Amino acid sequence: MEIIRFADLRPQPWRNGGGVTRELVSHPLAASSQDGAWDWRVSIADITKAGDFSPFPGMERVLTVVEGELLLLSVDGSEHPLEKYRPFRFSGDAACSGALPTGDIRALNVITRAGYKGYASIVELSKKRAHPLFEGQLGILLQGEATATPGADAEASGASADDEGTDVPAVPSDPAPLSRYDAVIGAGSRAPEILGRGFLAVVSIDAVPTGPGEG
Repeated sequence: MEIIRFADLRPQPWRNGGGVTRELVSHPLAASSQDGAWDWRVSIADITKAGDFSPFPGMERVLTVVEGELLLLSVDGSEHPLEKYRPFRFSGDAACSGALPTGDIRALNVITRAGYKGYASIVELSKKRAHPLFEGQLGILLQGEATATPGADAEASGASADDEGTDVPAVPSDPAPLSRYDAVIGAGSRAPEILGRGFLAVVSIDAVPTGPGEG
């Protein structure tokens, strides 16, 4: 189980100098937030002043306000009031700027190049029913208290037995406490499970066909 600790991430300036970003994960792994040599990226940005957003030509963006109340986003001259926990999709080619009528905000950004499609959803956690994170997903704790635990291995939890025919129980893992904005990477085997109270952002990155006849 892989956990990205938000406190360990280094803030990097936007390409246009209008804010700072902390990259959670990118593919392929980027040398910095400015090189753009990735096919998709998930990051958290601090926006403390009104102004232009960096362009991302040929890419698609999903932006979600995760701290603060309201971002007034202008996309090619059309204004969109973005409230907390409401993902908004728009083109990276568009001319974008933001205003902060209620003060500073923090935003979760999912940016994908052609060949990938990014999604973001906000789920409320439960202490009784764990939320699994599968391969191609990333879970970010936005608010509250939660722990992450590797899920059961489907093969190991099957008909495992020792030489005398006794079932061999799976070895439990201790829950790992999560701090705010820590991210857990999903997995195909032993998919991590998040348990607690609060809100979790679930980001999914899907590969999609890019040319005729594919898929």
